[in-house]
Amino acid sequence: MSFPTLIGFLLGIGLFISSVVLSTDNYMIFVHLTGFIMVIGGTTAATFVAFEPRYVSQAVRITISIFFQHKLGRAQLTNEVGRMIRWGYMVQKGGLPALEADAKALRKQDSFLAFGIDLVISGYTGQEVREILSNTIETTFHRHIVPADVLRQMANNAPAFGMIATLVGLVVMLDKMGNDPSKVGPGMAVGLMGTLYGVTFARIILMPTASKVQQREEIVRFRQYLVAEGLALLAERRSPRYIQDKMNSFLDPALHFDIDRMLRNRG
Repeated sequence: MSFPTLIGFLLGIGLFISSVVLSTDNYMIFVHLTGFIMVIGGTTAATFVAFEPRYVSQAVRITISIFFQHKLGRAQLTNEVGRMIRWGYMVQKGGLPALEADAKALRKQDSFLAFGIDLVISGYTGQEVREILSNTIETTFHRHIVPADVLRQMANNAPAFGMIATLVGLVVMLDKMGNDPSKVGPGMAVGLMGTLYGVTFARIILMPTASKVQQREEIVRFRQYLVAEGLALLAERRSPRYIQDKMNSFLDPALHFDIDRMLRNRG
């Protein structure tokens, strides 16, 4: 569980609800089941029409997952540089067969890394490795951000269906009002709840989730490009120190790997 995300979300929701509590003592006026069902139902129906069901299902699962820690942390980027440097030393001493043996355990854990290692072992040049892996990275990235597009579409639709719920509520209110103008105020308040639900659902849940999904996939893409560069350098039989400096150029200085420190720790 990502506690900073959860705590920040709960704190923000608490402040949001507190502002409502300070505005009125009639809290039940904000509960309107019909408006809520119309917003959720209409948004869901439109989304299934616009996207394939598997992408909608992925978007729903991802909405829950944003409260959990992302599997890719900043420290792992430094570890990727260290792994490529270690493989560089192994290739210098034992050639590509040494790399294949060491990487065997990773094949089931990281399909992208396994594919890249196969390219290196197959004898492709560094440029060829870069081109093939770059294509893999981009096509995978665009597949994985479809749920973000789904969530954005839902965020665009939710306020519209909220307005529809409001219009339906106003029609019903006017039909029941008869000759009693005193019912206009309470009826209007209830009718506007659909719009409130639609805007709130879009801005607190859907749009932020879409942004988080996009951000996480961009982090993964960055990691893949970092790994792809390391594998291409191995294919070019570059020295471990060159691999270090080239891969470090991708990273924040605070994340740079240091060969000299690694050798001192081993000694």
